[in-house]
Amino acid sequence: MNKNYPILAAIILFFSAIDPVIAQFPVLGNTSTTTVQSPKGNVKISGTLIDSSSLKGVEYASIALYKLPGDKAVDGTVSDEKGKFNFNKIEAGEYKVLISFIGYQTKTIDKLNFSKGQEFDLGAIKLSPEVKNLDEVTITGSTALIEEKVDRLVYNAEKDITAKGGDATDVLRKVPLLTVDLDGNVSLRGSQNVKVLINNKPSTIMASSVADAMKQIPADQIKTVEVITSPSAKYDAEGSAGIINIITKKNSLQGVNLNVDGGVGNRGSILSLNGNYRKGKAGFTLGGFGRANYNTVTKSSLEQSSTTQGLTTLVRQTGDGYSQGLFGQYNLGFDYDLAKNQSITAGARYGVRNMSFQQDFLTQLLSNGMETGSSRRDVDSKNLSGTLDLNLDYVHTYKPQQEWSISTLYSRNDLTNNFDADLLDGSGSLASRQRNDNDNLNQEFTVQTDYQTPIKRNQMLEFGGKGIFRQVNSDYRFLIAGPTGEFSTDFDQPSGALTYHQNIAAGYTSYTYTTKKRYTFKGGLRYEHTMIDASTRENGVVGIGDYGVLVPSFNASKTFKGTTVKLAYNRRIQRPGLQQLNPNFNSVNPQNITVGNPSLRPELTNNYEVSLSKTIKKTFVTAAFFARTTNNAILQITKPSDTLAGAVITTYENIGHQQTYGSNIFSNVALSSKINVGIFLNVLYSNLEGQITNLDGILENSSNAGFNLSGGMFGQAQFKKGWGVQAFGFMQGAQVQLQGRQGGFGFYTIGVKKDFKDKKASLGLAAENFLSDRFNIHTELNSPQFNQVSDVYLYNRGFRLTFSYKIGKMSAMEMPRKKGKSVNNDDIKTDGNGQNTSGGVPGGGQNRQ
Repeated sequence: MNKNYPILAAIILFFSAIDPVIAQFPVLGNTSTTTVQSPKGNVKISGTLIDSSSLKGVEYASIALYKLPGDKAVDGTVSDEKGKFNFNKIEAGEYKVLISFIGYQTKTIDKLNFSKGQEFDLGAIKLSPEVKNLDEVTITGSTALIEEKVDRLVYNAEKDITAKGGDATDVLRKVPLLTVDLDGNVSLRGSQNVKVLINNKPSTIMASSVADAMKQIPADQIKTVEVITSPSAKYDAEGSAGIINIITKKNSLQGVNLNVDGGVGNRGSILSLNGNYRKGKAGFTLGGFGRANYNTVTKSSLEQSSTTQGLTTLVRQTGDGYSQGLFGQYNLGFDYDLAKNQSITAGARYGVRNMSFQQDFLTQLLSNGMETGSSRRDVDSKNLSGTLDLNLDYVHTYKPQQEWSISTLYSRNDLTNNFDADLLDGSGSLASRQRNDNDNLNQEFTVQTDYQTPIKRNQMLEFGGKGIFRQVNSDYRFLIAGPTGEFSTDFDQPSGALTYHQNIAAGYTSYTYTTKKRYTFKGGLRYEHTMIDASTRENGVVGIGDYGVLVPSFNASKTFKGTTVKLAYNRRIQRPGLQQLNPNFNSVNPQNITVGNPSLRPELTNNYEVSLSKTIKKTFVTAAFFARTTNNAILQITKPSDTLAGAVITTYENIGHQQTYGSNIFSNVALSSKINVGIFLNVLYSNLEGQITNLDGILENSSNAGFNLSGGMFGQAQFKKGWGVQAFGFMQGAQVQLQGRQGGFGFYTIGVKKDFKDKKASLGLAAENFLSDRFNIHTELNSPQFNQVSDVYLYNRGFRLTFSYKIGKMSAMEMPRKKGKSVNNDDIKTDGNGQNTSGGVPGGGQNRQ
């Protein structure tokens, strides 16, 4: 059961109470002004609406009840997410039922006679998609590319033809409210404190880096992306900015089929096989895909000056980088209906990542304007992981909207981040070698139970509990060797091990109330108690201590005159994650070292939001205004190294206070049933406060503030004979940081696709960033102790050819299948490529410059 259905239903009920008499439903365009009067009796009427082609439940359709003779609506309702609806307390007599929903033909069931006390089931009512023939042009109703629901925005990725052959990063770049940089780091409304779920479930696949994990999900297997900006108490308290839920495609029809998808391009290739078999009450899915990235070239330049003990050192550095990677993901799923109202689901997913980075650095050191040394460093980095997820879920439905579920999840991630460096002398000869080994094991087990029950027709009560048990082990060491010979321990570099146990016990309750005037209020409380036992091999116990947090949430909505207004408040907690905690020194580039801090505590954020949305003829417009304040914020702090001349070290501290105010504006225009265009704009103002070290080595208050702007446009069109085209462009402005500003970037793509044989086969061609061969990200950081200017040049011009083919045939089931429950862990802050991103569990990993 969709936890947000009571809110959505309340909004649509507002329309349904008016539509049957004021508009006779939108598709009829009638302007009469009769008022609905609910009858009083003891007749009960029920039914289920299903799509005539897919035989899936049609949710949120409007159903009006008319008493005959006459044309007066006496009651109205909407279908739930399974397509079910019911009327209670109806008088005996003769009635007709009128059913309407956008994209479907209006359906009338006439001359229904009911006697006193009768409980009548209309059974499965099939709705046909709306098709109109006008001068040999066929217009077919279809799902919009962008949908807005009460607490979330939904991007229907299956409508995106340019993502064919790409990965999840290509899809997320096009979702309004989200920003994805060129490394794949994801931000929501300017914050990277976001939790990413896959089919409502967390995974340790996110543990090392969300950016890398997104490369393991093929774009053409993504059905929708949900951006949840105001999570209810049912969700974990983690994710300061919100939650991103990626829903993959599932097949619930009877029979067997196999989909083959592939693509080849100048920077990457992909091949995937996905099969489904369903017979009676049981269903099986089996799938896998492999992806290869290559020809990913970067060039960089760095100039930084740092002052230690009164001596100023200038570093000038140039770098050349090349990366390649192999990604794979394989899954097996099973579901079975134990009874009409009970079902179980089980699944196993294994992901593998094998990435390598080759980087060459040429560094020049100057002191008081005189060169004091130069060096060349050739680095080969490895980022390897294997992730296993196992889940078993059970759900028992007692009656519509009343159900109990229990869900379990076990995840394991074996992660290796190593690098080997060759140090060359001035003549280019190999002088010495260095190695950093960093092995990690991240495990977690989760069990949760949820119960929900309706109270009368206008109230919903939900409550549940959850336990998460995590264990992280990270072991790192540095080795050195001469030009030849064996490696030995480098006692001048830190080596050690981190053991981190994190257990969380949580409970929540949520209550939804809808008034007669269709105001909907949803409030909830969630309490989470975190128990931490952390230690390092060298320094013993890390004194973090246990902590508890009470998280309130409140949502309200009202629709009037075609405009929906929503208000929301919630408090969120953001626990430190992978790179923030791991004390391993990442010295791939010894002039820019990063190291975690295992003593970090969580940060707390208060979120406030008001949004308005309205449909004006063929134009949908939504605008959201929000504010958030974060205390005890985890911020990156960079300072000069005490031991290595000219080098700087970046670590993480709970020293920040951050305020963000902003607006998101989105508009989508349906020029016709085949062509639509959209535009979106994000405006943020951030004010950061923290502490940095001055020239005397004393912490002093520091602040930085400024605007962050981003926006984009998209368009898509469908033509005759299976042809389609889509284009997308996005621009991200500079980002404010406590010690400076990080440069912005741009991204654009265009694609065309041709379908063959009733869409059983297709060919596509896509091009991205094809007007220039590189993009420059210019970043400036500064403090009393150092100044840094860096430029990173990304060569990401790309072209790819894609294909797909479907084998087999699936036939329709009698009724839509029940949706299973699953575990949702939304509670870890982690790092993707040196940035504060979401997801995962504490562990180890390498950032890369």
